[in-house]
Amino acid sequence: MNTAHAKAPRRHITGLLLMMAGVACLSANDAIAKALTSGYSPLQILFLRNVIALPFTVIIAVIMGGASALRSHRPVAHLLRGALWVAATMMFFTSVIHLALAEATALIFVAPFFITLISALFLGEEVEWRRWLAVLAGFFGVLVIIRPGGATFQWISLLPVATALVYAVLMLSARWVDARESVWTLLVYLTGAGALLSALIVPLGWVPVRSGDLWLFAGIATFGTAGMTMMTQAFRLAPAVVVAPLDYTGLLWATLFGWLIWQERLDMMTIVGAAIIVTSGVDTILRERRQGSGRTRILMQKEDVADDWEDETDKGQM
Repeated sequence: MNTAHAKAPRRHITGLLLMMAGVACLSANDAIAKALTSGYSPLQILFLRNVIALPFTVIIAVIMGGASALRSHRPVAHLLRGALWVAATMMFFTSVIHLALAEATALIFVAPFFITLISALFLGEEVEWRRWLAVLAGFFGVLVIIRPGGATFQWISLLPVATALVYAVLMLSARWVDARESVWTLLVYLTGAGALLSALIVPLGWVPVRSGDLWLFAGIATFGTAGMTMMTQAFRLAPAVVVAPLDYTGLLWATLFGWLIWQERLDMMTIVGAAIIVTSGVDTILRERRQGSGRTRILMQKEDVADDWEDETDKGQM
């Protein structure tokens, strides 16, 4: 028993490090995607990213979850989740063409608040008044950033918010998947379904890939796969309350990449709005954990796997 307690902090530290590294990788993934949008459509970027990443995703799933990770009991559910992911990713990639990377990233972080709304309104889950306050605070933060009716308002600013809504549905759609399937199965089929569905449409707007851009496509696949893998593993090594708040460090990375690559600078209202969203989000995570909820979801970008069910869900497949 003492040995287990001694190992716990070590596992938590590893989880923290993996989460920070994973968020950095996914932020790099987003930055490369923004760079590629100058020459390619969001759909083509998504397609090539998935096609390149799929073999590595399969290898990782087999190593981490065994051969059973490749078997699905509800393939249609994965196909539907893939459609949601394609839609969300295309909207986000489109938004970063016109918006600062940090601004689009900040708006994405309202996904947990959409989860609360959907859970309460459509899934019949009880939501206490404090969580409703957090939801209102989160949306107030969104209004501060996009400033509807103001001179600086852009309709394109609604795209990351719409992306967050679709991501929220994607996260909750993990309930459609058979409980016998591990998170690695979700990872493989999400990537595979994304590749398949985007392949059906991408020929309509295909642009020949320049040889000088091949390393960027390889980079987006590498950083995206590595980020999802590390964040997934982080949730398995440490409690959600420990690692989930670190997802918000993605905003710092987005700000840094935007400044270094495109000289983007955030105005004070965007910084204030982002601070409100992050504060209310972290408060929601901490409150969920204190109440013993094992289904707090904070993975988005991101998307991607977005599944932090309790360890029992894995059925000992690790």
